[in-house]
Amino acid sequence: MNANIALGFVIPFLGTMLGAATVFFFRKNISDITQKAMLGFASGVMVAASFWSLLLPAIDLSVKGDGFTEILPVLLGFLAGMGFLLLLDTLIPHQHINGTQSEGPASSLTRSSKLMLAVTLHNIPEGMAVGVVFAGIYTGETTLTAAAAFALAIGMGIQNIPEGAVISMPLRAEGYKRGKTFLYGTLSGIVEPIAAVITLLFLEYTLPAMPVLLSFSAGAMLYVVVEELIPASQQGEHSNLGTIGFAIGFALMMVLDVVLG
Repeated sequence: MNANIALGFVIPFLGTMLGAATVFFFRKNISDITQKAMLGFASGVMVAASFWSLLLPAIDLSVKGDGFTEILPVLLGFLAGMGFLLLLDTLIPHQHINGTQSEGPASSLTRSSKLMLAVTLHNIPEGMAVGVVFAGIYTGETTLTAAAAFALAIGMGIQNIPEGAVISMPLRAEGYKRGKTFLYGTLSGIVEPIAAVITLLFLEYTLPAMPVLLSFSAGAMLYVVVEELIPASQQGEHSNLGTIGFAIGFALMMVLDVVLG
């Protein structure tokens, strides 16, 4: 693994770490208004990244004409990504960001542990997405440039900042020490570089399925947005702040992808 790939894998994790570090700067929990704006922003980044950095390259690789059979791998990969996160969401007990419980099996885990599990689950497709894109760049199997791959990594890092804060700040409000809350928030993001490295290790097997893997990552990321982030940003009052945050996040990721791509 060369230095550029390693840096690309680490950037999203650094975003989670930065978000978790908010416990050192805020004495109380993040306000509901701020959280809505942050979650809306994260949603916008993920939707834009799913389209420009994942689905479009998958379509470019797979579709050379206008036949339905050529788009089929992208379609199946997208639906499989949605289904995979739905399965995890159903089987693993966790706490949704908006405060509701998952519909999974009963568990003795605390609310904070379930919330940490939720964010950790959401980071799996993000890590896979970064891993697949950098694997494609490394082998020349995608139309994306190295700059576009870094744009995706940076976008994931930016949207991970609110996710890290969503873990660490509630723990701090419950009385945990700052060092421990920072550690827990940071650990929720460690799955991203791990998922990226695993994807790269199986490069020999992933190359033929690159369109499927790109669209799979897109489907999984969009599941997180629709199931978790947008509902949390729109719950209760001041939902317009979540919408504004979405617009800013989407625009930022779009500009990053176009300018760097």
